[in-house]
Amino acid sequence: MLVQVPGGWNPLLGRLAIDQIPYTNPILAPLFVAVVIGGIILLGLITYYQKWGYLWKEWLTTVDHKKLGVMYIILGLVMLFRGFIDGLMIRTQQVWANGPDSSGVFGAVHGYLTPFHFGQVYSAHGLIMILLAATPLLVGFMNIIVPIQIGARDMAYPYLNALGLWITAAAVVLIMISLFVGDFAHNGWFGYAPIFELQYSPGVGVDYWIWTLELTALGTTLGGINLIATIVKMRAPGMTWFRLPIFTWASLSANIIALTSFPALQVALFLVACDRYFGSHFFTAGFGGNLMLYTNLFWLWGHPEVYFVILPAFGMMSEIFPTFSEKPLFGYITMVAASFAIAGVSWLVWLHHFFTMGAGPEVNSAFSVATMLVGIPTGVKVFNWAFTMYRGRITYTAAMLWAIGALFLLLVGGLTGMMLAIPAINYMVHNSVFVIAHFHSMLLVIVYAIFGSVLFWFPKVFGFKLDEFWAKTMFWLFTAGTVLVFVPMYMLGFMGETRRLDYVFNTAWHPYLVVEEIGIAVYCLSVAAFFVLLYVSIRDRVKNRVGQDAWGTSRSLEWLTHSPVPFYNFAVTPHVNARDELAWRRHNGINEAQPTQYVDIHMPNNTGVAVYIGALTFVLGFALTWRIWWLCLLSLAAIIVLMIVRSWRGDPGYIITAAELEKMEREAMQRQQQVEESLPHHGGHAVPGGAMAYEGQKLSPLGTPPSAGDQH
Repeated sequence: MLVQVPGGWNPLLGRLAIDQIPYTNPILAPLFVAVVIGGIILLGLITYYQKWGYLWKEWLTTVDHKKLGVMYIILGLVMLFRGFIDGLMIRTQQVWANGPDSSGVFGAVHGYLTPFHFGQVYSAHGLIMILLAATPLLVGFMNIIVPIQIGARDMAYPYLNALGLWITAAAVVLIMISLFVGDFAHNGWFGYAPIFELQYSPGVGVDYWIWTLELTALGTTLGGINLIATIVKMRAPGMTWFRLPIFTWASLSANIIALTSFPALQVALFLVACDRYFGSHFFTAGFGGNLMLYTNLFWLWGHPEVYFVILPAFGMMSEIFPTFSEKPLFGYITMVAASFAIAGVSWLVWLHHFFTMGAGPEVNSAFSVATMLVGIPTGVKVFNWAFTMYRGRITYTAAMLWAIGALFLLLVGGLTGMMLAIPAINYMVHNSVFVIAHFHSMLLVIVYAIFGSVLFWFPKVFGFKLDEFWAKTMFWLFTAGTVLVFVPMYMLGFMGETRRLDYVFNTAWHPYLVVEEIGIAVYCLSVAAFFVLLYVSIRDRVKNRVGQDAWGTSRSLEWLTHSPVPFYNFAVTPHVNARDELAWRRHNGINEAQPTQYVDIHMPNNTGVAVYIGALTFVLGFALTWRIWWLCLLSLAAIIVLMIVRSWRGDPGYIITAAELEKMEREAMQRQQQVEESLPHHGGHAVPGGAMAYEGQKLSPLGTPPSAGDQH
């Protein structure tokens, strides 16, 4: 039985009414106008340059894992900047609303945000940064790199891959539209029980929060299934388990976490929805429910999620350090074991999020020890990275600087995490900004690894390097901002500043808040440097073109194919002979060996079905939020029909003939020949007997591929 909601409702529009659009809000109304004008300009430019067909055929309907990965990354970067603006608003509010004499504008008693608006910004900031920025960015990198690293043609399920992207995009649109229609949740990104119940939060903010999270969880789960299937089933010949690149191992362990933890989140949110829509009282203490049931369920997902996002970042660092140290990764086996140890322990630590709930010393001690156990495999990784660099020929490229920055932040975040794992200390600083500073230190490890990876793998995806000067400028500005924001935050945590303060009562904290605000300003400069970096790099792209191995010291299989990677990845599936395949080929002088025979290959067709289903899931989420029941039924029915039709028709794909393939490869080689000649070449050695460069094509002892007649 549906719960009757307070306020107006009508069968056609549900709870939606004109007064739900905050056109009188002095902050949101100008922003809405700016977004509308920006959208009109963008649509006009696309129409003027007649790019609709190109966008639809090449990008929106694509099932190419690389293009989907690029769109994931663009989505993540857009949300990263949105989340950053939320952070800027939070810090500005706190430095402004400090002390009883602080002024207020825009209807706020202090500062410029009302407490309700501040709560929405705080909730959106956390949700966006973790689930709609970090997660899509990492999933994007996994999409692009993992199939190439294992020598696969594409993901195991290309259509499912597209579906995961467009469902995630639907979640992004849903949370963005909450800026201008209705409001967003003010109960924190993780949801406080019982604040999210209908009687305490009668607006639509919590509903936006529920369905945004549900869609994100669904999209990530689909992606996790796909990546695991790809790694298990689509490895190239010779790519044994212990020849897998470490980023692929990290992706596998992370997606096992995703596959097993996101359903717990979806169940928790479904039960919250039942409480709000059907009055079921799963979490209502006064009606037989249990508040802690929700908290346990949420953090049962929430803490593994932390490792879901940190493990791929570790994998990225593990690719960057060896390349720019010109050494193999130290302790490969222990790195793999450490990744799975972290993934396993991630399930045993969730209760440290509520040490203060009164569980007793035995329970707290058990979870304290479990939390500290994470430090062991993490420490193994840190030492292995240090030994990888030890006595290596280190090149301090911008990518390497970001990776080293991530390493230092991991030390800071890890050590403060060990402090928080001690219940006695946790009691003292729990709910203070010390916890926020620790959490951001760990998340910034991911951000540093991502920016390092953007610089590292950008040439592989687009065929030219990003400008080193502006990349380093951005790094130093970003690092200065990190120090200025989070060192004072650690100190304020010890001084007793609690989190989520829209009004800071202690004027003695003002100098620290000012330093944080200066740090935010420096962060803004780093954002400006990022855009300059993109502009300068695209302007100078011809000068900065690269060959297949952009760095000359790359080690894994993705650097064997062209830059940018053709839509079929490899003209002929490579045969893997060693753990660091490209380094092995370079050492043996066969890194430039080309296939002598081509065969027809089968590729999947583009499809618009994923786009349609993504759009319909947004409509379904919006209709559920506003309780427009006819639209719910209509959009759900349309989704089901589309899925049935798609399953019925299937995808026969298409064939690229061997002749077409050879022609495309010859043209690609001609384009890159000039670039390749300018890159460093290493002397080779005799190739071990029986080694193969490509599937079914043996090499001669001197490393020269045999002629076509020698293949059998």
